[in-house]
Amino acid sequence: MPVLRTRHLWAMAAAVVLTVTAPATSASAADAAALREVLFVANNWDGTADVIKSSGDLAKVGRINVIPDKDARMAAINADPIKWIYFMAIRNSVGEGHDQFADDMYSTPDGKSVVVSRPSFADVVSIDLATGSINWRFPVSGYRADHMAVSPDGTRVAVSASTANTVHVLNISTGKQLGSFATGDKPHENIFTKDGKYIWNMAIGDVNTDSDAPWLDWTKGDRHITVVDATTYKQVKTIDMRDKLNAIGLTDYSDAVRPAVFSPDESKLYFQVSFFNGFFEYDVATDKITRTKTLPKNPATSDDRTTMVNDSRHHGISMSPDGSKLCVAGTMDDYATVVNRTTLQEGPLVPASKPYWATVSGDGKSCVVSESGADQVTAIDFATGQKTVSVPVGDHPQRVRLGHVAADWTSPSS
Repeated sequence: MPVLRTRHLWAMAAAVVLTVTAPATSASAADAAALREVLFVANNWDGTADVIKSSGDLAKVGRINVIPDKDARMAAINADPIKWIYFMAIRNSVGEGHDQFADDMYSTPDGKSVVVSRPSFADVVSIDLATGSINWRFPVSGYRADHMAVSPDGTRVAVSASTANTVHVLNISTGKQLGSFATGDKPHENIFTKDGKYIWNMAIGDVNTDSDAPWLDWTKGDRHITVVDATTYKQVKTIDMRDKLNAIGLTDYSDAVRPAVFSPDESKLYFQVSFFNGFFEYDVATDKITRTKTLPKNPATSDDRTTMVNDSRHHGISMSPDGSKLCVAGTMDDYATVVNRTTLQEGPLVPASKPYWATVSGDGKSCVVSESGADQVTAIDFATGQKTVSVPVGDHPQRVRLGHVAADWTSPSS
C-alpha cells in the first residue's frame, strides 16, 4: 500500500496533444483531441470506480462497475476450498471485514479501457469503458492481487501478486504476460523509472499479524526493494532499508517500505514505512538515508501498533511536478499535509478521514487524497497547503490515478 508514477507526466499533457512521455503516447493528435483527462478512483469495498474531473472542482463524470463477473468469480471461489479460505482470509484481515474488489487501475493509451487489480478475486481485468464488459482477465499467481504501475509509454502494467511474492508484467491491451520476477515477502508498491528501463518493487512483509512490537520485527518476513530490468525482468539489485535505518540509529523502526515517490531527476526516493508518522529521503547514488521527517501525531490516535490498519500509520505520498512540494497522507492520524521538500517543513494539517492515497491533479496544482473513512476525495493546493474541494465517491476509496476516457464518455448502461 506512491512514488514516481506517470500521473505527474499526465499533468504536463495538453488536452489536444499527448507528449511522448505520457501513457497515451501512441495516440495521434487527432485521437488525443477526442480524449478527456480524468481521475479514476478505486472504491475498494464496493467494486466500483468513480471517474471525476482531473482538476478544478473534481466533478463526477461517471462510474464503472469493475466486478461485472462477480457471480462467476464467486461460483469459482465457492467451488474451491483453498480459494474460499484465502477469500475469507482477505475479507477478515486486510479487508477489515470487507471484500477487496478494486485496488488499483490505469486506463489504456486510447482511453477505451481501464485495467483493474482485484485483490479478493486474485486477478487483473480490463474493462471496456463503453460497454462495461470485460475485455480480458489475468489470474495472478497465488491468491491476491495488489498495487500496480504502468510503464511510461502506457503499454505495460506491472501488478504485485502479494501471496506469491511475484510481480507480473502484462501487455495492457491484451492481458498477455510479458514477464515476471520474484520479490521479497508480500510485494506491494511498484514504480517504473521515467525512462521505462527499470521497475522498483517494495515488499512490505506480513502486515496482518499482531506481532508488531519492534523486538518481533523479524517475524514480518523478508522486506526489501527489488530493482529489475524492465526489458528482461532480471534482477539488477536489491535494497534493504534495515541496515540504512540502523546506520542512523533507528533500529526500532520498521524497514517495510510503503508508498514512495522519486524526485524529478530520480536522484532521491521519498518513502514511508510501517508504523511511522513521517517519511525518509533516500539518496540513490550513495545508497543512504539522508533525511528523516517526523510529522505531527494526532493526540486522538493510539500509539498501539496493533491498532494501525495493516501496519500503516501513514500511507500515501506524492510530489508536485516541479519537485518542490511533497504531499503526505497521514492515514491513522486523520490528516493530509503539504511539505516543502527543501526545508521539510509541513504546512497546515488538513483534516481527512483515514486518507489512504495521495496523487497529483491533472493540472499539477493540487494534491488529491482519498479519504477512505469518509468516502470522498479531497484536493489540497500545493501552493497554500489548504483544502480546495472534497467530492463524494464510493465505499472505501484507495488508489486514485490519472487517465483518459473518450471526450464524450458517459457511464456504461450496465
